[in-house]
Amino acid sequence: MLLHIVARGKIGRSPEAELVDRYLKRISWPTRVTELPDKGGRAPELATDAILVALDEKGQQMGSLAFAEKLGRWRDDGRREVRFLIGAADGHEAAERERADLLLAFGAATWPHMLARAMLAEQLWRATSILAGHPYHREG
Repeated sequence: MLLHIVARGKIGRSPEAELVDRYLKRISWPTRVTELPDKGGRAPELATDAILVALDEKGQQMGSLAFAEKLGRWRDDGRREVRFLIGAADGHEAAERERADLLLAFGAATWPHMLARAMLAEQLWRATSILAGHPYHREG
């Protein structure tokens, strides 16, 4: 199953970009990052069986185990792609939020898009390592 991050804004060469790369390289699942301008631009066509997750401060907060279980269920259900949307400074348009299968929050705070991308990459590594039985994640 492809883990696809579609993010508004350019991360460039930065410490956050290094973190994203570091975590995505550890994931054994296929990954892709697509950057879009802050406004406009079109994301690649979404497959009909894909899952769309929008990172949103008002979204559902879930622990790492619950997130891993959800990813595992989508994988086991035969989904080919889980696409994660990271919005620009003004967040997502209403249509994007309504179309999402899940609104996901990393807490109640608002995070800069570059830091949210690094946090998502780490959570994807953590979730896939949990599913693989890797000892990276320690609960409690």
